[in-house]
Amino acid sequence: MGIQTPITIVKAIENIQSNDFVLPAIQREFVWSSEQVEKLFDSLMRGYPIGSFLFWQIRADSFKDFQFYRFMDRYHERSLRHNEPIELVGEKPRTAILDGQQRLTALNIGLKGWYAEKLPYYRWNNEKAYPKKQLYLNLLTRPDKENEMAYDFRMLDDSDAQQKDDKSFWFKVGDILQFKSMQDVFKYCVKNGLVSQDLEYPSDTLVRLWQVIIQEPVISHFLEEEKDLDKVLNIFIRVNSGGTTLSYSDMLLSIATAQWKKLDARNEIYDLVEDLNNLTEEKYDFSKDFILKASLILTDIKAIEFKVGSFNRDNMLTIEEQWKNIAEALQMTTKLLADWGYNRDTLVSNYAVIPLAYYIFKKGCPTSFLTSSGYSSDREKMRRWLMKALLKQTFSGQPDSVLRPIRQIIAENSASFPEEEIYSGLSRTAKSMSFDEAQIDALLDYKYGKSVTFTILSMLYPWLKYDQHFHADHIFPRSQFTPRRLRKHNIPEDQRDRWLDHKDDLANLQLLQGKQNLNKSDNEFEDWLCKEAPEPADLQVYKELHMIPDVDLSFENFPEFLDKRTSIIKTKLTELLGH
Repeated sequence: MGIQTPITIVKAIENIQSNDFVLPAIQREFVWSSEQVEKLFDSLMRGYPIGSFLFWQIRADSFKDFQFYRFMDRYHERSLRHNEPIELVGEKPRTAILDGQQRLTALNIGLKGWYAEKLPYYRWNNEKAYPKKQLYLNLLTRPDKENEMAYDFRMLDDSDAQQKDDKSFWFKVGDILQFKSMQDVFKYCVKNGLVSQDLEYPSDTLVRLWQVIIQEPVISHFLEEEKDLDKVLNIFIRVNSGGTTLSYSDMLLSIATAQWKKLDARNEIYDLVEDLNNLTEEKYDFSKDFILKASLILTDIKAIEFKVGSFNRDNMLTIEEQWKNIAEALQMTTKLLADWGYNRDTLVSNYAVIPLAYYIFKKGCPTSFLTSSGYSSDREKMRRWLMKALLKQTFSGQPDSVLRPIRQIIAENSASFPEEEIYSGLSRTAKSMSFDEAQIDALLDYKYGKSVTFTILSMLYPWLKYDQHFHADHIFPRSQFTPRRLRKHNIPEDQRDRWLDHKDDLANLQLLQGKQNLNKSDNEFEDWLCKEAPEPADLQVYKELHMIPDVDLSFENFPEFLDKRTSIIKTKLTELLGH
């Protein structure tokens, strides 16, 4: 990147009009008000700096990799707010504007076009609410640099601009481009009676305008010649952040938006995010990043990294063609998550969901997948695999290194969900899904309220109907663990930490259906269990299902209960996780 020789405004306008200056798809739309346009011209007249610009030189061999837009010279608040796409052809390099779009568009509108914004008190669908206005300069207003606006620039419609009196002579700013020399400026002033002993400033004002637009090189700019689009994208994010962190995926989404032909990518993706997050009673926290990544995976696009090259025109058209099936696969997967009891708090990795969606996508998104007994084995394998992936944090760090091989394994083994094949395929990698004893011991350290705790409990309770409301319940009620209750139970003071420090341990947790948990409330566990399972056979079934050790279940015996149940849970997890 290097600083270049400054250019004049008229040269910049010529480049805009000839499409030598264009806008990359990553640029947002024009958002300036008419007042901002007026202030920009006032700043120029006063000699104020208007900031430097950042240009990006695009060689002809890169034209096909990116979508570009023409600059806007007409703005209508209701019906002309979008830049027109342009197909760049030929061998001549072009210049894309990375920083300075709003200022250059304002100059282009002020000198070559018009601006139509809604008048107050008019309805939005009333065409009269949007009079077309052009930028004018009142040559009979004496410049006053003590005011916020030293020069009287205004956006006016034709009727207002034609009004002349002893205080107004409205000069259309764009007409300054017709003057080839300073002599032409003076001829105009003489012809229109703007030169006399009493009128010095009209001609001075017009001369100043001509100098600013035609003569002075006020467009200072840097030129970036980097061909790597990802580096250019990062440069764009840095220079346009304005103190607010811009998302790399926002930029990629802008590229996708530009390259879809039939659908509005931005609307489709944002609508799908909203739909997935609110599809069921369980709420989720999927993002546009998740949708973009899933789209690359599901459509078998080779490049799945978050780079500009992954979002080239061919790939985006592939995603657009498959969009209906992508959305359907993700919706079905989200419904599965809800059936398994997951929500935004317990689904600790959204990327772990993508292989499940890919499998459903490969199966053709059968409508009976969620309910048919013919797919029950698939659903159980998928649920078990997801739990292990979440517990092992398989998708932490660099998820692409896992998504790529898993996609290949599923593509080659799509008759049924290839749970074992995935384990085998990852076994010799840094993302092995097998557990050793230390890792299982680490799972035992999770406590109440932690997101991963739900997955551990749901693995221990495979028989629970997770599409119904359930609660992670303290076996010995939390309300019992207070100094007052401990004194009541005659727990020696020097031993009370054994109760207080471990009340939220995994071994003191169970999963109960919501109604059952409400009935339990804060009753002491031993008393509640006698009422819940009064018959010996019922008691034995309950203990087996909930992994309750055969020990004294009084509150006073809580430490022994905890040790015994921890041992039972460890044995169970060891069996389930294949250690």
